[in-house]
Amino acid sequence: MQATKSTKRERLKRSRLIALGFGSALSMLALQSAQAFNGPANIKIDGGPLGPLELSGGADGYFYGLSGTGNSANPGLLGTDKATGAEFLNGLIQVQKTTGLVQFTVEVGSTTSFVLGAAPTRTSVQTFSTGPLYAGYVTLAPNTNFSISAGQIASLEGYESGIDWNNANLLTTDLFSVENSQSRGVTATYTQGPVSGTLTFGDGWDTGVWNFLQGLVTYTFNSNNSLSVYGATNLGRTGLNANIYGSANLPYDKSTVANFGPYFVNSTMIGAYYSYTLGNLNLVPEVQYVYAKVDHKLGLDKYSSNLGAALFADYQFGKSPYSIGAWAEYFSSNGPDNWFINPGAQGIGVSISPTWQHKYLFVRGDVGLLHLTKFSNNGSRGYGNDGGSRNQADFLLEGGILF
Repeated sequence: MQATKSTKRERLKRSRLIALGFGSALSMLALQSAQAFNGPANIKIDGGPLGPLELSGGADGYFYGLSGTGNSANPGLLGTDKATGAEFLNGLIQVQKTTGLVQFTVEVGSTTSFVLGAAPTRTSVQTFSTGPLYAGYVTLAPNTNFSISAGQIASLEGYESGIDWNNANLLTTDLFSVENSQSRGVTATYTQGPVSGTLTFGDGWDTGVWNFLQGLVTYTFNSNNSLSVYGATNLGRTGLNANIYGSANLPYDKSTVANFGPYFVNSTMIGAYYSYTLGNLNLVPEVQYVYAKVDHKLGLDKYSSNLGAALFADYQFGKSPYSIGAWAEYFSSNGPDNWFINPGAQGIGVSISPTWQHKYLFVRGDVGLLHLTKFSNNGSRGYGNDGGSRNQADFLLEGGILF
């Protein structure tokens, strides 16, 4: 049961790197001061009466080999006995209008993600309440300092993106796995000099219950250094019967807060990350804390939390098509709730991802290792047939096209 609940959450996180209008786009550029692996490049098209538009997109998939799997009778923590295989990952097309007073973004396709420590999952167009509409919002940008957007929008939580080609690594961290994803809301961004701030109010976790507030403040010291602080909280209570993110196996309208975990939806998060660039090297340390208070009506009878810390590195080898991304993480879950892996789990992880990219094409590998320093506080299973292993390794080869 614990493995099943964890897998649902880990496949469905968010892409924070989609700009939320003109002002927000400026702040995102400040956050990502160096990126050896380049995402889609916009193609300029004539939108007729709509004015100039930008088209971009991509598609990718991967082969994988896993350790720590079980057998059909004892699948272990990964919940699978399939040690090798292949999966389609993300396929998205985006159209944007980024000039003028009225702007918009529409992005459609099928998405998923891969968290180190979890099994691979199938891509899906039924994750969100909006179906294949991954992002869709209208923006008013009266000047270069202020914008406001409304619609299906990205979360402000965390450094990593829910779309793999926005990250230097295919595998993502524990920090990513406990964050919000796309949801409906209203967001406003204001930029003044080196400071940019964004607030979003909406139905966090895509529940249809408008009671979730998120914030992100970024201070850009110079072109090589920036600090971002983010937070999010449920301002009320989201009940157990509200719908929440779906998956390839469980559609949105059949997945509820009760089977997802009410501690996620009714949580409070605070985090920060610092981006430092030196030549072709970009380093980003991040720390994050999320907790859920006691709420007996939701079945939350004890306080619980998850602490995560990670260091991301990204290096481009001169002007060659080669780069390498890497990260190391530490996580600690506390209390009875299953934030990541099992209740009470603690561990460390590392991911290394060499990449070749030429114009529209890219190929990259990823090797990841997760080690549980603490198993759990309730006898939950670990990896392998007997559920007794503390280690899980991933070996991935990915290929894709971006435009």
